[in-house]
Amino acid sequence: MARGILLVESHPSSPERVREYNSWYDEVHLPEVVALEAFVSARRLRPVGDDGPHIALYEIECDDLTTALDLLRSAAQSGALNMSDALQMDPPPAIRLLEVTTECEPGDAH
Repeated sequence: MARGILLVESHPSSPERVREYNSWYDEVHLPEVVALEAFVSARRLRPVGDDGPHIALYEIECDDLTTALDLLRSAAQSGALNMSDALQMDPPPAIRLLEVTTECEPGDAH
């Protein structure tokens, strides 16, 4: 089974809507996405000290990692994902699918 990360860079639609953006992402969007088959977990990161993008990392496990993207697109198109206009869509979020190739834990020696 392949393991990967879906990395999403996004921004709130305006500085005034940051709180709404964060609430929607944490309370609605992340739970909806991790409920989809192939999505194992999610975490968000925010920029420190600048106005860079917010990052969402979704851990994926499935036979073909591109299947996870198909599931996500299908859920969005069917309305299974509740989107918010607090999410900037122009430009849209940047999405990258990455496959795990190597892992290293404390104490691993080579």
